[in-house]
Amino acid sequence: MNALRHSFAKPVGAQSAKRRVLFVINSLAGGGAERVMATLLANSQDRLSEHDIALAVLDDGPRAFAFPGWLRVVQLDCKGGMLRSLSALDRAVADFDPDLTVSFLTRANLVSGIAMTKRRRPWIISERTSTPAHLGSQARQLTTKAMMRLIYPRATRVIAVSSGVAGKLERSFAVSGEKVEIIPNPVDAAALEAAARGKTELAFDKPYIIAVGRLVSVKNYGMLIEAFAKSNLPCRLVIAGDGPERDVLRTLAATLGIAERVIMPGWLSNPYPALAGAAAFALSSNVEGFPNALVEAMALGVPVVATNCPDGPAEILARRGVDEISELTVTEAGILSPVGDVGSYARALRLVCEDSRREGFILAGRKRAGEYSAATITDRYWKVIERALERTGAPAAI
Repeated sequence: MNALRHSFAKPVGAQSAKRRVLFVINSLAGGGAERVMATLLANSQDRLSEHDIALAVLDDGPRAFAFPGWLRVVQLDCKGGMLRSLSALDRAVADFDPDLTVSFLTRANLVSGIAMTKRRRPWIISERTSTPAHLGSQARQLTTKAMMRLIYPRATRVIAVSSGVAGKLERSFAVSGEKVEIIPNPVDAAALEAAARGKTELAFDKPYIIAVGRLVSVKNYGMLIEAFAKSNLPCRLVIAGDGPERDVLRTLAATLGIAERVIMPGWLSNPYPALAGAAAFALSSNVEGFPNALVEAMALGVPVVATNCPDGPAEILARRGVDEISELTVTEAGILSPVGDVGSYARALRLVCEDSRREGFILAGRKRAGEYSAATITDRYWKVIERALERTGAPAAI
């Protein structure tokens, strides 16, 4: 990764006819939003002829993703605090003097919105999830949701990763449907395939089913372990990730008598060799925004089974909304199972592992994943950005 600069300040007298676009995100930690930001910027170099592009990172912590060397980056140190973030980003905006900001994640969305509204300039936010659970304690959730209701409707454009998230923004945060653009997350198939050929930290005895993600309650890995036990499949289950649910999940596997067949290797810096070698990919979440790992598995030719949770899996696998499917559904690209239904999910695991279905799932999954190519999604983002830059007038003051 290129060295992170601590100031956007330009040399005295420096001028540019290019329009300045500042991207903003909470951190560079290993998460879905961070991966999407990295992919989006890595595919934006051809925009440099008309735009001066920079990135502001609110928190100084572990960096899981590299960014292109041409990108101007400022590393702030807000330690997760809203007031610190507001003050620090306001200074960064004063330094860089952007014509428009594009932000990912709630805190970044709020502070960039305030900073740009104050200057009466356009700003775009991207919301990644339909649930407030990621906002922290109940008190913090209430405060943050109140700020979202006040600030989000004033955004120039709002990008949602799925129709379910878009609906939540309209219903819960009074965002006008006319302002919302639905743009799913990009998947860089070439980069995934290169990563899958890379060095693996751990090798797993085949065959195995794999799940990838944080060990937190919303991922409902407990249901996955129970369904795996009930399926009686002669393989292993690998759950790659770390988090507070680790001990609970280990105890559950032991109680069910399958401890030796449930492998929890922790967080893998490169999970793609393990993902590509799996017999199937399992997503068991109660809630998602847009499940990147599901599309990544499809792009790598791995058959998938997913809970029909809000939001994303039904749109990805069946091109339908979450409310349009109520039972186990086998689609061309994979299998959907009702949320939290152990018996249904066990059946789905058995079906996805059937040899007679495997080739069809692989071909259809790869084709569907191709619709989320990095180039296509990046182009859709920049079309929204350019339309916003051409917008006349200014957002209402807060």
